[in-house]
Amino acid sequence: MLTIDEINQLDDERFIATFGPLFEGSPWIAAETWKRRPFASVAALHRALVDTVASAPIERQLALIRAHPDLAGKAAMVGALTAESTREQAAAGLSQLTPEEFASFNRLNDSYRRRFGFPFIICAREHSKSSILMAFADRLGNSVQAEILTALGEIAKIARLRLADLAG
Repeated sequence: MLTIDEINQLDDERFIATFGPLFEGSPWIAAETWKRRPFASVAALHRALVDTVASAPIERQLALIRAHPDLAGKAAMVGALTAESTREQAAAGLSQLTPEEFASFNRLNDSYRRRFGFPFIICAREHSKSSILMAFADRLGNSVQAEILTALGEIAKIARLRLADLAG
């Protein structure tokens, strides 16, 4: 576990290598946030990371959202998820779906992606497979703008938990 003092001492390369994986496929967030050092606390670091995302142009926000894999999708089946996503999906029970559950996830992933143009994102570590399925159904009725905001909020939760695994 890194302390905030150790975090503040990291050079940009090490900072990006350490905190880049907090945001799926988007090391630019850590790269831009590094410039805001020093951080008063781990919570302040998280706020700075989230602020970097919030202040990014919509195109970058959408690229961040689109960098996430489908839940229990093809990438999971072939072992192509990041280590973080693999652990998070397994914690929610998504690595042990019945054939019926797998079919439901695939159907919902496809419907969601068709409707919004990006994958469904939820902080899997805060959910079970049944609560994820319910959230899928609930959120399919949202507007695109509401779903972008919801996805970014879920990404912030994912990053907070990933950060807690690294620093304290």
